[in-house]
Amino acid sequence: MDYNLIEERMKKAIDHLVDELANIRAGRANPAILNKVMVDYYGVPTPLNQVGSISVPEARQILVTPWDRSMLGAVEKAIQKADIGINPLNDGSCVRIIFPELNEDRRRELVKEVKSLGEDAKVALRNVRRDGMDDAKASQKAGEITEDDLNDAEEKIQKITNKYTEIVDSTISSKEKEIMEV
Repeated sequence: MDYNLIEERMKKAIDHLVDELANIRAGRANPAILNKVMVDYYGVPTPLNQVGSISVPEARQILVTPWDRSMLGAVEKAIQKADIGINPLNDGSCVRIIFPELNEDRRRELVKEVKSLGEDAKVALRNVRRDGMDDAKASQKAGEITEDDLNDAEEKIQKITNKYTEIVDSTISSKEKEIMEV
């Protein structure tokens, strides 16, 4: 039974959750929200962070300064197309993205979205657990392991699952606090 493979697949589910949570804005400016923005750089789709510098001069503002000033319009268009829910402001030398204060209703919506992402991650963990259990049962059926070994394997897989479920819970909890405290 390869428990490392099970743990590796569960780590990937956690990594995916963390990436998704980084894209949720919690009222504070987080440059990670621009990670998926692609700019048409002379006909080639290019990640925004390769076209200019991204900085956070204030708590609720992101500043994008393209290295090539002629790219300002393309950067602004790419941010608008990315549909992050905020219109960029082009001031002639850089593009500013100003995050408005979150109201209570929007915070609750974001918390629901975070919980949904957490539940998706838990479903992924349960799917990995199920696959591991199925492999163990197939090994037992094929006579490769005994019934006691099967029980031990199932117990160990469940412990691994519990460990990663706790990681998901703590990650979701900290993101909820971040959203509600702003």
